[in-house]
Amino acid sequence: MRSRRLALTAVAVAALAVTATACGPENSDTAAPAASATATSAATAKPSAPTASATATPSPTTKPADAPPAGTCGAKDLVLTARTESQAGGYILIAAKAKPGVTCTLPPRPPVIAFGSGGIEASKAEQGASRPIRLSGADTAYAGVMSKTTKDNQAVEFNDVIVGIGSPDPDPVSLPVGPTKVDRPIVTNWHDLPENAVPVR
Repeated sequence: MRSRRLALTAVAVAALAVTATACGPENSDTAAPAASATATSAATAKPSAPTASATATPSPTTKPADAPPAGTCGAKDLVLTARTESQAGGYILIAAKAKPGVTCTLPPRPPVIAFGSGGIEASKAEQGASRPIRLSGADTAYAGVMSKTTKDNQAVEFNDVIVGIGSPDPDPVSLPVGPTKVDRPIVTNWHDLPENAVPVR
């Protein structure tokens, strides 16, 4: 009887040993989640962003700026002269050249012409459109002034003509022309040839 109990006890001890071995850490499932998480992290990790040198776009080449257009002439930019002509009953021919080193453009309108401190101003002799004239170096522009367009003897006499480019011109020029009778004067547009600047009543 005693020997039978010993045999049962030995069997029970052996069974406990087998159970403990089956539940040991080497057969535990707790290691599986950790391995799975590591694999998932590696699979879902985003690739590193490319460096700035790989993605930089070269800046476009800067286009050289165009040369600025010549500015509008003022009387201070010009050498102005006046002389009397006998053609068409007599008129004053105004000539304009740019001063040395100056390049400018005469606007497409007549010069501003006046006589005396009272400012007897000339009206337009031409109704047609003119064109801008660029002056530089020896280039010359011409305008014609008929100081008296009336047929009677009524007139005021002056010895100078005042020439401006804009209205008003801050720097008008007074040019000597000798004794000149003035009554309802007219002036042509600027022209690049003197024969085109003859005023007609």
